[in-house]
This record gives sequence, structure tokens and C-alpha cells, in this order.
Amino acid sequence: MSRKATPSPRRRVRSAVLQALYETDATRHTAEDSLTHARERHRLSGDACEFAEKLFRGVGAHREEIDDLIRRHAPAWPVEQLPIIDRNILRIALFEIFFSEETPFKVAINEAIELAKTFGGESSPKFINGVLGAAVAEGCRETRQTKKV
Repeated sequence: MSRKATPSPRRRVRSAVLQALYETDATRHTAEDSLTHARERHRLSGDACEFAEKLFRGVGAHREEIDDLIRRHAPAWPVEQLPIIDRNILRIALFEIFFSEETPFKVAINEAIELAKTFGGESSPKFINGVLGAAVAEGCRETRQTKKV
């Protein structure tokens, strides 16, 4: 008998943030309204609410830099033409990898792939993994080169 694992509290938060980012992209709702809807819908409070705000606001604050990373590592796909879900999964993961020291990059990639399996299309997990893997590989090369100088 197979039991489906309960998602971790942090995965629940990432899912809520993904839905808030989707709402912001797909509607005329303000970012603040979308975040409020997500907090209420997912009954986030305490640490979960704090983590959700950090992710949501972090993606917003670094959106231009994050979208540049997406453009660089998925050049065949203009950011604006990516499916909204894939675009925002990448934004969350890239924020966690490059702008937050709270999450190890392997965890951020795994979480992004799991979100893609749940919310994305059939090819989303592979696409997300490829873009994030390329971004991390380049980031590691840049870090090594910077340390040599």
C-alpha cells in the first residue's frame, strides 16, 4: 500500500508563494492583495507567514536580476512567453539560490522540481531542472574565478 507523503511546511509555503506570484502575473491584483490571499487560503501564520513574505518580497525585489538569469539560461524562451507557472517556479528557486542564504541550492532545485511536477506541464520538471542546473553551474564557476583573483 502506497502512502503519499505530506508536503513539508516549507513546500506548503513555496506552493502558496507560487500561487500568489501566479495571481499577480495573471490578474490585475496587486502584489500585496495576492500575498494576502495566499496567506489566508493556505492559513499561513508565524514562521510560515514570515518565510512566505521573505520569498514573495525577495522575488519582487530581485525580479529584474532573476529574469536576466532566466534569459541567460533559457535563451530560446523569452521570459514573458514562458508558462506563468514555470516562470514563477524559476523565480522562487533562483531567488533562494542566488539571493538568500537560507536554503542550500540542492534543496531549492529539488523543491522547484517538485512544484513543477505538481503545478507545471509534462515537460516542466525537466525544463526547470535544466535551467537551474545551468544557472548554478555558471554561478559556481563565477565564484571560483572571483576567489582566484
